[in-house]
Amino acid sequence: MDFQLSKMHLLQQELFRKFAETEIRPLAKEMDEKEEYDLDLLAKMQRYGFFGIPYSRQYGGAGADTLAYTLCMEEVSKVDASTGITISVHTSLCCSCINNYGTEEQKQKFLRPLVDGSQIGSFGLTETNAGSDVQGAQTVAVKDGEDWILNGSKIFTTNSGFADVCIVFALTDRTVPAAKGLTAFIVDLKHTPGVTVSENIERMGIRAASNCIVTYDNVRVTPDRVLGPVGKGFKIAMGALDCGRIGIAAQAVGIAQGALNEAIKYGKERKQFGKPINSFQNTQFKMAEMQTKIDAARLMTWRAAIAEDQHQNFGPLAAMAKLFASDVANEVCRFAVQAMGGYGYCREYPVERMLRDAKITEIYEGTSEVMKMVISGSMKLK
Repeated sequence: MDFQLSKMHLLQQELFRKFAETEIRPLAKEMDEKEEYDLDLLAKMQRYGFFGIPYSRQYGGAGADTLAYTLCMEEVSKVDASTGITISVHTSLCCSCINNYGTEEQKQKFLRPLVDGSQIGSFGLTETNAGSDVQGAQTVAVKDGEDWILNGSKIFTTNSGFADVCIVFALTDRTVPAAKGLTAFIVDLKHTPGVTVSENIERMGIRAASNCIVTYDNVRVTPDRVLGPVGKGFKIAMGALDCGRIGIAAQAVGIAQGALNEAIKYGKERKQFGKPINSFQNTQFKMAEMQTKIDAARLMTWRAAIAEDQHQNFGPLAAMAKLFASDVANEVCRFAVQAMGGYGYCREYPVERMLRDAKITEIYEGTSEVMKMVISGSMKLK
């Protein structure tokens, strides 16, 4: 057992950190204020290989591993959680579906441009009445000759405002529960007749990320775009969410570390009662407690990432990491705002944005309550 990063991982971590500090940090506040992602920054990340980190060079990826991907997620999320979720949905959800369940032809045609930096991916599972409970899905696909006709609407489709491709889940058999009647489809969002993408949904946090309602009105999907066996979409979706939870755990760790770093920096400069606030033992003890929890969350995230890389049963570990890390992110961000007082509550400093961003880590890719269901389900309690 080795808790140290390899030299390669340390180098990757440093590269991600430098990019985040020099390229993302200067834009983070403005993107949040405008509630719009900077497409020049997006293109730069595509060129630098941020969207294909854990995928094989055979398909145009960077050929790294899931642990390297978590390092990227943490470093970018330290400065901007909207960038973190943009990378995560593309990598963990969209690309993993094709990588794990696509045919060789589909990998060459659809995965390659996603991981080589040519295209951006998204993931369409959630509906107005189908969040944690996928059984409420209403989007349907009906066979028409060799093709399928897709009708329905998906909400909270991250990246959809600029994505090229979306993995869309639709009922192909309404006589059985959704767990047995869902099928996954690869849909071109930009050039397919009948696809409509709404304006960005106004949100409390991750405001720069693109998050829209996508409507499918008699969308024709050809057979080569059916992903995996018909009726096996639920399994594909759940597998992708297991991957996604590692990315969100890393995002939560990044948000937490970023907020604590800001509080430490502020506490060195801010004086009260004639002394820097970091000199007070109460502040020191609280910061020590926060850093301990962040490190624990980070190690849990690395454990889940390594388990995925080693093809182990990583789902429960990912759920544990996300459950704990998201809770820590919210606690640390609340502390950072409190430690910085009135200034922490002002938009001049990034901790108020980090607090708004932290909340969503307890919700997307499975709520904290769903994480507890996954974990308890793996414990053989009955």
